[in-house]
Amino acid sequence: MAERILVVGGGIAGLSAVLALARAGREVTVLERDPPPPDSSADEAFEAWERKGVGHLRHSHAFLARLHMLIRDNYPELMNDLLAAGCREIVFADNLSPMLRQHYVPAPGDEDMTILTSRRTTLELVMRRYAGRQPGIRFETGALVRGLLTERQEGRLRVTGVTVERNGERQDWPADIVIDAAGKNSQMIEWLNEAGAGITEEDARAGILYFTRHYRLPGGASEPERGKVPGAGDLGFIKYGVFPADNGCFSITLAVPEIEIELRKAVVRPEIFDRICAQLPGIARWTATAEPVSRVFGMGELISRWRHMTANGEPRALGFFPIGDSVIRTNPLYGRGCSFAAIAAEALRDALDLPDAAARAVYYHKRLAEDLRQYYDDMVKQDLAATRRARNAIDPDYRPGLKARVIKSFAEDAITPALRGDVELLRAFMRAFHMVDRPNLWLRNPRNIAKILLAWMRGKRRNAAFYPPKLGPDRAEMMTSLGLSPTADAERLKAA
Repeated sequence: MAERILVVGGGIAGLSAVLALARAGREVTVLERDPPPPDSSADEAFEAWERKGVGHLRHSHAFLARLHMLIRDNYPELMNDLLAAGCREIVFADNLSPMLRQHYVPAPGDEDMTILTSRRTTLELVMRRYAGRQPGIRFETGALVRGLLTERQEGRLRVTGVTVERNGERQDWPADIVIDAAGKNSQMIEWLNEAGAGITEEDARAGILYFTRHYRLPGGASEPERGKVPGAGDLGFIKYGVFPADNGCFSITLAVPEIEIELRKAVVRPEIFDRICAQLPGIARWTATAEPVSRVFGMGELISRWRHMTANGEPRALGFFPIGDSVIRTNPLYGRGCSFAAIAAEALRDALDLPDAAARAVYYHKRLAEDLRQYYDDMVKQDLAATRRARNAIDPDYRPGLKARVIKSFAEDAITPALRGDVELLRAFMRAFHMVDRPNLWLRNPRNIAKILLAWMRGKRRNAAFYPPKLGPDRAEMMTSLGLSPTADAERLKAA
């Protein structure tokens, strides 16, 4: 008899899981609390699709190269559907600086560094329709999971199903396998711990908030050409990024450190958001003629979290597999969450090929650690460093020490000009960024280190052509232009 598999949550993580399992010939039921997508266009999905279970539904999204490769290689029909719906492929050459683009010669593997960009609603709409056409996949909407069914087998906790509320009535839904794809607000780990699972976790604040607004280019207008000023950047007190999307749309995300209280309170106002964009050359060329088509969406309380589902090599629960934000969350700065979920889905498919329940759990979580832990640790370290820089930027009395000055110079005067002047080095960096290679693997290559050190030794004058133009005003200039106090946050810190 086929195993009864329930996936709780029909977002990107849940869809990744059901597609991977269906590809292996398994039957899966998806329990989704929200209504199905509208049976119409991508624009209507963006305007009308209610997804209370996905708080970041209308924030900027892009599928990194690792996820693009997975879809391209395993689901070619889905890839065709995504492109037909207007989703965009941005290839490696598109992200080269004008100087590198002049002499660029494609190399084997460059085709693997392609990004898929779109509005999140379009991505989910197309993936959901594709999943609905596959044999063995069934969606149950309006199904809110209210609890887990558990039992003890030889001293081990085992999940045997869920309790579901539909139309005000509750029913038990038995299952052999329960996959928790309900996202960061899932309560299933807490329910398991109440049943005695003893699942532990580690966490760290990301220290940043995200604000996104969507725009549409005028009918028939082309996107601005990629120029010298990048479409993404970090000014210390604010980060920004342009995300081309489907059907003439794009979004801008501004990321503000938590400590920048004055700025983060103001940026949610559309007029302030647009005034900030107008002062950042990398995105002003996008917004200058485009029409805003949304309010400003905010996203906060971002916490990186790694949940340990095994202890001393023993699983804390059998028949239960969390995926996506339910088990691993990081700062969404690099857009790795969807890729994390898709990689985990492949590991889960392989795990369920094992006959023993405990071996399945151990294998699955070992794979997560092997494939994703380095990225998690790297992001947490970067968040801590960014939080320190943001605090220092507010303090008018801060003077960096020698170590801080050397680190800053290495980043700005060695790595940056080296990447902007050497396509091979940039290729290695991008492979790590897009999870094609391990994080920071490129920095362990002696040849790459030599190139970076050589760029550092050349000095600023001889590297002048390889520095990006100024990304935007400094903090005091920006705050003053917005009618905000440049010193209020510093005074607040001193008084605290």
